Amino acid sequence: MNRAADIEIRIPRAGDLPAVVRIEGASFADPWSESFLREELANDVLRMALVAEGPRGVCGYIMSWRVADQLHVLNVAVDPAWRRRGIGRLLLKEAAVRAWAAGLEEITLEVRRGNVSAIRFYEGLGLREVGVREGYYIDNGEDALIMTGSLAALLEMD
Repeated sequence: MNRAADIEIRIPRAGDLPAVVRIEGASFADPWSESFLREELANDVLRMALVAEGPRGVCGYIMSWRVADQLHVLNVAVDPAWRRRGIGRLLLKEAAVRAWAAGLEEITLEVRRGNVSAIRFYEGLGLREVGVREGYYIDNGEDALIMTGSLAALLEMD
């Protein structure tokens, strides 16, 4: 059985792009393009991306931006074969560790109003709803909930 204990969280390499594109397509109704994903996998003063690598290759990723004192999460996705094993949590926790070390204090993200499982997941990590972006998602006009939380509180969780 695939286990989170078999996972390494690391900075992406160029060869990770095909797996990220595959996971993106399996995870989202309106997936980002390969060129956009390539750009967001970069790590620079704005961007922070991480991948989760298991025994058979990349099985998840997180893409985020550093904005003022916040880590703004753009995307978190896990290969369907690896879901419900704590990989998303590992990715978010490692991103929080790196963001905290860089002097950031909060985490923020948008999530589809109808994505109840993702909302519960983020709530379980201490994030709370602070606003709504009406009609945020282009593919169907769905609203996005804005969620935020303290990186320090997230880091204290098991």
